[in-house]
Amino acid sequence: MRKKIVAGNWKMNLLPEEGKILTSEIVNMAADEVPGDVTLVICPPYIHLDNVRKLIGDQDKVFMGAQNCHSEDSGAYTGEISAPMLKAMGAKYVILGHSERREYFSESDEFLAKKTDKVLSEGLTPIFCCGESLEQREGGDFVEFVTGQLTNSLFHLSAEEFSKIVIAYEPIWAIGTGLTASPEQAQEMHAAIRKHIAGKYGEEIANNISILYGGSCKPDNAKEIFACADVDGGLIGGASLKSRDFVDIAKSY
Repeated sequence: MRKKIVAGNWKMNLLPEEGKILTSEIVNMAADEVPGDVTLVICPPYIHLDNVRKLIGDQDKVFMGAQNCHSEDSGAYTGEISAPMLKAMGAKYVILGHSERREYFSESDEFLAKKTDKVLSEGLTPIFCCGESLEQREGGDFVEFVTGQLTNSLFHLSAEEFSKIVIAYEPIWAIGTGLTASPEQAQEMHAAIRKHIAGKYGEEIANNISILYGGSCKPDNAKEIFACADVDGGLIGGASLKSRDFVDIAKSY
């Protein structure tokens, strides 16, 4: 059975005390309100990792992730952080290939393949992002573009390795543009991604991979989106900065 995951990407937001308050609220609310089969993941900036780890403690509903990591264990990479460092800090998940990393930091499919290898080698779970721009959506080749991202970055993995991946589909054209992806559009792409995976790794692995939706998911649209057959949760941006909104999204199953 596919795991239901709601992951919060804080991006470059919140000072330490603000992060403590938000984490405490999420952990306390999740214990009472979030269904037992839903996993929450908090992905804060690096300065929050130690505080978030301590506040999460040993409970089994909320876990910590990171927003990025380098492909090497160590070295002269000023400003970067490695997978072994994240593991030592208590991270369980790592977001890779977010559209902002691809756009602002020119991360290529090939580089993301190396990052994925490194994250998996440390026993961490990659949340691998893929998605198309408005231009690609309107051009009509968006399915080929998104599935190509998966092929280029992930299809070198063995079946066992691939089964440990979480996919996050981001319709870039629906993030911060005023446009909204409909549940039908989300389902169409999630189904296409799952079909593409099945073509490489078989139906069993494809049917057990969690595919999250990452396009402006909010409390007022989460229930409808999560009801789609191939949507297994969300990668949440702005709404993850408000504990009530984040937990309400997680309760939308």
